[in-house]
Amino acid sequence: MGVQGIGARALRKEDKRFITGKGRYTDDMTLPRMTYAAFVRSPHAHAKVVSIDASAALEMPGVEAVLTGEQLVGDGIGNLICGWMIHSKDGTPMKMGAWRALEPETVRFVGQAVAVVIADTQGQARDAAESVVVEYEELNAVVSTIDALKGGAPQLHPEAPGNLIYDWDIGDEAATNAAFDAASTVVQMDLVNNRLVPNPMEPRAAVADYDEAEEHYTLHTTSQNPHVARLVLSAFYNVAPEHKLRVIAPDVGGGFGSKIFIYPEEIAALWASKRVGRPVKWVSDRTEAFLTDAHGRDHVSHAELALNADNKITGFRVKTVANLGAYMSLFSSSVPTYLYATLLSGQYDIPNIHCNVKAVYTNTTPVDAYRGAGRPEATFLVERMMETAARQVGLSPAEFRRKNFIRSFPHQTPVIMCYDAGDYDATLDAALKAIDYDGFPARKAEAAKRGKLRGLGLSCYIEACGIAPSAAVGSLGAGVGLWESAEVRVNPVGSIEVLTGSHSHGQGHETTFAQLISERFGVDTDSVSIVHGDTDKVQFGMGTYGSRSGAVGMSAIVKALDKVEAKAKKIAAHLMEASEGDIQIEGGELKVAGTDKKLTFTEVALAAYTAHNLPEGMEPGLKEGAFYDPTNFTFPAGTYACEVEVDPETGKTEIINFVAADDFGKIINPMIVEGQVHGGIAQGVGQALLESVSYDETGQLLTASYMDYAMPRADDLPSYTLLTTETICPGNPLGMKGCGEAGAIGSPPAVINAITDAINNNDLAMPATPQRVWLASRAALAQAAE
Repeated sequence: MGVQGIGARALRKEDKRFITGKGRYTDDMTLPRMTYAAFVRSPHAHAKVVSIDASAALEMPGVEAVLTGEQLVGDGIGNLICGWMIHSKDGTPMKMGAWRALEPETVRFVGQAVAVVIADTQGQARDAAESVVVEYEELNAVVSTIDALKGGAPQLHPEAPGNLIYDWDIGDEAATNAAFDAASTVVQMDLVNNRLVPNPMEPRAAVADYDEAEEHYTLHTTSQNPHVARLVLSAFYNVAPEHKLRVIAPDVGGGFGSKIFIYPEEIAALWASKRVGRPVKWVSDRTEAFLTDAHGRDHVSHAELALNADNKITGFRVKTVANLGAYMSLFSSSVPTYLYATLLSGQYDIPNIHCNVKAVYTNTTPVDAYRGAGRPEATFLVERMMETAARQVGLSPAEFRRKNFIRSFPHQTPVIMCYDAGDYDATLDAALKAIDYDGFPARKAEAAKRGKLRGLGLSCYIEACGIAPSAAVGSLGAGVGLWESAEVRVNPVGSIEVLTGSHSHGQGHETTFAQLISERFGVDTDSVSIVHGDTDKVQFGMGTYGSRSGAVGMSAIVKALDKVEAKAKKIAAHLMEASEGDIQIEGGELKVAGTDKKLTFTEVALAAYTAHNLPEGMEPGLKEGAFYDPTNFTFPAGTYACEVEVDPETGKTEIINFVAADDFGKIINPMIVEGQVHGGIAQGVGQALLESVSYDETGQLLTASYMDYAMPRADDLPSYTLLTTETICPGNPLGMKGCGEAGAIGSPPAVINAITDAINNNDLAMPATPQRVWLASRAALAQAAE
């Protein structure tokens, strides 16, 4: 590939094995004497487990065992936990209901596992699972977010009276109320952020192997953070001692947040492997994924905006009820609190903000982080409110936003966050120019002649990435630090291995991380290998989520590179009898400035390992490690502009033009960044137009396959126009901000703002299906006719 440094549009190194079918995924793992697991899952959303009869299953061909929750609890396997403590406004801790990997007493959502069958083949295991007879005593279920808090609602957990997990506040309530008392205009909206299924291309899977001789466990799994998986499995779930557990996350086919967590299946597979004395493989099918993968979003909110006579925002008041499903997942408590309410200032200078969040249990699949995790929910609420306020006071949406932008940095918001740098006018200007904002009225008039309704919507998003620093998030309730680690090994022949605690599951780390090394040392990117995803090879790391791989993971690599460079320069200076300060690295060589003296990087590396002539007191070798703990979040921001055309006869919406203008700080590989934005917008458009989880009143999932859950297809998506501006992040050595979630954060409100503009009706919920758009359009016409 040659030398390809920062800013190069380098082709992804990892794609060769992926597009030729040579990727190595968990389901590709085959071990000697391997068995297969199939879970017996509850058909009820809420029921007592009366009895389990496995006699027929145990007599079926190939069946090794049928294991139940009673056995699991009896062996001392711990309950699943939520790793972020949230306290209610009265100081009481959140109410965490007991969640066992196999439930022996009470199931609380359809698909919850009560037993696992272990057999010689996958088919035998699945057939036997269908023969396990479970007697249930069915209980009443509650599905609705709002109904869960009503008196007389079915109660899920004795630990959480009234199904309330926490009642949490942020901001100054009194000051915010005073701003509303003095307001010239108040804008109000009720908003729902619809529940989603993540749907990564590769379903979850686990291959567990217990070595009796060594008393050692190995778990291959589809994880975004294998080190945290090992920590939780050992320290909290009592599956295995940490030093006796190896977790390997090989190639992973997408995560989107849903593979951050530890699920019951991984716990059960490890435990079952020891029980049966053979390796155990479990691979989810797509329906299991719909039923059991952590869902995303699911907020119901009431929001109010206070404006003064000059249409400047003086106060923002929000009340949100967040549905966390039947149990609290690993990071679920933080999503509607510190990852959501802390972003309610958006890009705007809002002096007073108060938000109350109530989190509730319902008889539905647990909800946790999904691409953006709280930031999409905040941006949707803020940007729908901004568009609505502009319409209410008679200003253009662009002018109203510009009037309220933050322009001085650093900027302390009323809800914890301190924005370090940004230029929101720049991204707004870029988006307006690219979509020809001034020419829109003419296009709208032309569409009307064809019987179409045309609308244009904006969304000015901001997000917080690289969650940190560890001391700060610890004080907010996080159960782990959120730093990252790296080790750079220069081999004797000059090739370089980078061991990173970040994990790649589609982000292109093997390419971008190699570009960083190529930039620093002038070496061919093909001579750089990136090692990740194996707790036996890489020192403890925190994995990949929250767009942290660049700003945090690469910053750890930079710190390690600094150490390697310093040692290499010392060696080169010694060998060439020069001053260390005169050594320059350029084109793969270490040169003495102002002379023709030089050594190749390979020669210096070899000298480090032969150790024949090193500076006095220097250790041999050229290998350095580092940990990096950020000083602040990073704050990517941008403006998205969407232009749509609606057919009033059918309600069908077509996206005519979509512009994304983003500020990601320093960009390592523009091509990979564009791919990340493309994917994010596809997921955001999917939420806006198509995707939504539906349950019936008994808790049965009605959208349990692609026949019922509408994922976006190619013809649902436009050709995007992508632009970037740049303000350098001052909080990390590369000036990076993060790009992985932006598309999913900024796009839903832009799409909904455009449709509501087209149909002249602001009352439209996601997903904006043709039926909903048609009904809203008809309602607007009827109101206009009155």
